[in-house]
Amino acid sequence: MKIVAVNAGADVSGAEKVLAQLIAVAVAGGDEVVLACPEGNLPDIVDPAVHHVPVPLSRLGRSRGRLGRLAAIAGLPVSWWRTARILRIAARDADAVILNSTFGLPAVGLAFPGHTWPRGSGRRRPTVTWLVHDTIHSPKQKVVALLGTHAITRAVGVSEVTAASVRRLVRRAESRPNGVRIPATPTGATTTDPARPVVGILAVLAAWKGHDVLLEAVARVPEVQLEIAGTAFPGSEDWERQLRERAAQPDLAGRVRFLGHADPAEVFPRWDLIVSASTSPEAGPLGVLEAMAAGVPVLGTGHGGTAEYLAGGSGRLVPPGDVDALAEAMRELIHDPDARARLRHRARQVAERDHDLTTTLPRMLEALTRA
Repeated sequence: MKIVAVNAGADVSGAEKVLAQLIAVAVAGGDEVVLACPEGNLPDIVDPAVHHVPVPLSRLGRSRGRLGRLAAIAGLPVSWWRTARILRIAARDADAVILNSTFGLPAVGLAFPGHTWPRGSGRRRPTVTWLVHDTIHSPKQKVVALLGTHAITRAVGVSEVTAASVRRLVRRAESRPNGVRIPATPTGATTTDPARPVVGILAVLAAWKGHDVLLEAVARVPEVQLEIAGTAFPGSEDWERQLRERAAQPDLAGRVRFLGHADPAEVFPRWDLIVSASTSPEAGPLGVLEAMAAGVPVLGTGHGGTAEYLAGGSGRLVPPGDVDALAEAMRELIHDPDARARLRHRARQVAERDHDLTTTLPRMLEALTRA
């Protein structure tokens, strides 16, 4: 079949990695794939057989300053309309259109508004599905969704909580959890230097990821060393600067390392604990799954896909944004090797059973392309 994949923005984070993996499975199965997204990093990581169609579907996060953001907001209708025109041409003979970004919904809604397409041709339009990587909860997300969900045939959430968040908007919504590669043997740290335990966080440097909350918690656990793996998207440089300034204060000085982009396989062997501190609900955090598969104990915030993936003893959960609770849980786990071992064992079992990439990707692609 012919598949058109649509992504708002071309910066690569978890959602884009999943899309690239899905595209690889589709191409390996003999499907023709067209990728519609802006110029940037995403086209560089997909299969070379994929045809890239540039679209002006940018993210507001790239806008700098209040005036830049206002200008970007004012220009959204034009970018949606221009993108819709391009999508209608790209999908003229497509069997399926997969939207990978919530903020691409308005453009998709303009491109595929009716039950037949093109008008008057008598041909059915392609199946239009939405791979939901956001647990829809904010007013902004809800407004954007209302502008485009009328065009969606089916929504597929990367966790059940994410699928549930769109069921009032899309008649058919189901869940297909994210997956990761399962290493043959766990690679997480199994021994700890009690004097210098290492806690890590693996996440893009964005305000909602909770790095600021984690820094405050680490400040209250003076024996902990913190490693921050991740980079800032364009437009988030000020946030990174604020985090670095906080890490340089006397109560944290010398205990925090900013690693930039880091390969999980390189950092997991020295992390005694990984923290997912997101203050807004994650949909299907890949970093959490990668840690579970590698045998790194996970301490996460108790909402969204994080809570779903860590249910049943696969990790430890604390309320989002609660510095005291995060510090206390961190302190307890760092000094309780048996508790960490239990989390490590249970998480590995769940990852092998429910989140093996070789199983999850084909099931996700089937749900997204089914008529």
